[in-house]
Amino acid sequence: MEKTILIVEDDPKNLTLFRDLLRVTGYITIEATNGRQGVELAREKQPGLILMDIRMPEMDGIEATKILKADTLTRNIPVIALTAYAMKEDREKAFEVGFDGYIAKPIDIHEFLKKVTEFLSPGG
Repeated sequence: MEKTILIVEDDPKNLTLFRDLLRVTGYITIEATNGRQGVELAREKQPGLILMDIRMPEMDGIEATKILKADTLTRNIPVIALTAYAMKEDREKAFEVGFDGYIAKPIDIHEFLKKVTEFLSPGG
C-alpha cells in the first residue's frame, strides 16, 4: 500500500486541501480527525505515509506519534508533522519525539508535494 497516505488533521479546510492535493496527484488517502483515530487507522490500514497535525483534540499529534513509533506494527511508517508552529524549537521537538519530517502551515503546495514524494519514493 505504498501510495496510501493517512491524513490526521482536525481542521476541515486543511483536511480537504491535503486530501484534494494528494488525490489529484494519484495518491489514495484515508483520514482521521484526531490522534486516537489516527493511531487506530495506521494500525489497521498500514499506510505508506502519515501526515500528522500537531494540535488536535482528544489526542494530539505528538502523543499519537510516540505511540506509533513505539508499536512494532507502525514504527516504520514515516510520520510528517503538519503544524502552524514553525519556530526552530518546535521543529527540533518534532524530530525528538519521532517525526520523520516537518511541514509548516500554511503549506507551500509544491514543497508539500515534493516532501510527500520524497518519503514515498524507494529509498526515500
